[in-house]
Order: sequence, then structure tokens, then C-alpha cells
Amino acid sequence: ATTAAKSGGLIVSFGEMLIDFVPTVSGVSLADAPGFLKAPGGAPANVAIAVARLGGMAAFVGKLGDDEFGQMLAGILKENGVSAEGVNFDTGARTALAFVTLRADGEREFMFYRNPSADMLLTPQELNLDLIRSAKVFHYGSISLIVEPCRSAHLKAMEVAKQAGALLSYDPNLRLPLWPSAEDARKQIMSIWDKADVIKVSDVELEFITGNNKIDDESAMSLWHPNLKLLLVTLGEKGCRYYTKSFRGCVDGYKVDTIDTTGAGDSFVGALLCKIVDDHSIIEEEGRLKEVLKYACACGAITTTKKGAIPALPTPEQVRTLL
Repeated sequence: ATTAAKSGGLIVSFGEMLIDFVPTVSGVSLADAPGFLKAPGGAPANVAIAVARLGGMAAFVGKLGDDEFGQMLAGILKENGVSAEGVNFDTGARTALAFVTLRADGEREFMFYRNPSADMLLTPQELNLDLIRSAKVFHYGSISLIVEPCRSAHLKAMEVAKQAGALLSYDPNLRLPLWPSAEDARKQIMSIWDKADVIKVSDVELEFITGNNKIDDESAMSLWHPNLKLLLVTLGEKGCRYYTKSFRGCVDGYKVDTIDTTGAGDSFVGALLCKIVDDHSIIEEEGRLKEVLKYACACGAITTTKKGAIPALPTPEQVRTLL
């Protein structure tokens, strides 16, 4: 897809891009895996590619190692029509790696190689501020908050995007093994909570952040803040719940043959942002918002029918077929 064919306002995604190594056999521990396949990923990068694949304009801002894996990842962004103008390369640090296994119960187990990886070393000075200022939507996670200097770069990028009038979109994307402690994760995830216009959490993240295991309206609304325009709680195959200043409700998921859930949430977010980037008022009109969320749920569902995140991200044709 060439950039010329893409339309709409620019969605800039900020954070980490890495390579997941996935065992060739499912349901085994990392130690017992006979071999591994490279699967490019990193939630913010997945979101950028999801946007581009659905026909939107996307850019990714982050840092990769100046190594073969880093060059490969930059190539994947470009191949998918995502602008890599905001990508920096670190000559001293490696591109992050993660070994991910799907346990027999379908849950994922992660082992990360980051000490420190290139993405953690992005500095505020290295940010492409012109690119960030041209964003209509600025999307980010929480992994970029774990250590300096990346944390300062993240805060600076958010501030610049906000000043330029972008809608700020936040998906905390909890990865506990990366944090010094659960308390630290909760504290840092919440440290930028009240800056976001749109927040998406999974049911598991909702439980973690609130500290209670009820997935209900009361629990979700305890996370509401006055500047928030839209809060989404994704419920896996059960769809999602949505909350705005004036209404709330739920949208059902789609029944598909799930193989691997990696990237489903990123696909959901990419689809949502793609649909609202040029018309933020959709958030205030329940009928239109529900249509967009159905589309986003369909995108998430399709992503679970194929292994890996990026290869499974849907095209508009696939979404139309499912809908």
C-alpha cells in the first residue's frame, strides 16, 4: 500500500517495536520448545500497522537497534505503508526480543531480552517533533514509562501532541514481567491516566488497576477522569463495554476459530482510531460509536484466527466479509 492511496488524518503511535520469538509447537514451555519463529510485534507498532492496513495514515515513533533485526522491523513498517520518519537507530543497544509461549491453557508466558534494549534509550532530543505535531491522534502504551530516558521522551511527545490539538489514546498494555514490581506498574500506569482522551483496557488490566476482580460498570467507572471522552473495556470474545460522559453500553464480539490472541487488542484500537481520526464527534453519538466498535470488534476477532500479530491484522475486505 503506497502512502498516496491512504487517506485521513495522521495517527502517530509511540513506543516499542520488537521481535517475538514464538515456539514452532504450541502448548510447551520455552525450555521444551524445539524451535522458534520470528514474529515482529510491540503493541504500538502493531497499532500503526493495523491503521495502515485498514487504509489510514500511520506513523511510528520509537527506537530500534542498528542491527539486522532493527533494520528488518523498519522494513516491515515501510512495507505496510507506515511512516518510519520518527524511527531512530541506536548503535550501541540491540533491538528488544521477547520469547513468548502459548501455554496449554491458552495463556501467554513472556521472557524478555532488554538490558537495556534500543527502545528504552530514546531521548526527548531525538523525537521528531514535526511529525508528532502533525498527528490528529497520538497513541501510546505504558512500557515506554518503565525507564529513563524513554520515559521523558514519552512525556515530552505526549505534551507536544496535546499542545498541537491531537486526541490522546492510551492502551496501558500491561506486561508485568517488565516492571520492577506490580506496585510500580500500577503507579506508573496511573501517572499519565488523566492526560488521555481515549483509554482502552482489557478485562484483566481493569482487575489489575482497580485491585478488584469485578468486571462491572462500577469498577470501570472508578477509572473515569474529567478529561476522558471514551473508556473502553475489552472482554475478549465477549466484545467490549464503552463509557462516555453521557452514555454507556456494550457491543458483542464475533464467533471465530481462535488460534492466537496476539495483536487482537492492537487491531481493535487501530480500527477504532482509524474510524474516529477525522471525526471526534463520533464519540458523542452512541449510534455511530456502536457501529465503529462493532467494526473494531470484528477486526480484533479476525486477528485471532491467524498466528502472530502483524500477519493476522485484517484488511477492509476481510472485515466486510465478517460483518
